[in-house]
Amino acid sequence: MRNDRGMLHVLLLRYTRTPDDAAPHVPDHVEYLETHHDDGTFVLSGQTAPDGTGGVILARGSRAAVERIAAADPFIVAGVGSYEIISAEPGRGAREVLDLFGP
Repeated sequence: MRNDRGMLHVLLLRYTRTPDDAAPHVPDHVEYLETHHDDGTFVLSGQTAPDGTGGVILARGSRAAVERIAAADPFIVAGVGSYEIISAEPGRGAREVLDLFGP
């Protein structure tokens, strides 16, 4: 089993209110994303297609740390979104991707 740093987490963000309700929180959410991309926790993030349904984040680290980070998302704090977190131990993939998750 990989160490906690090597765990992969897919965070599925779904809006629980309308996109108009979420809109005022977008700037803070973008800052939140940038913070966690900069600290190396978030590897990839993007809005779901079609627009207006939520987003997806690929994260690494311990499940507990990722859950704490997800709970601090401005969308969650404001009550306009919720996360489903799916965790996995990376096994096979492109070397460049696997290297992000450690040995």
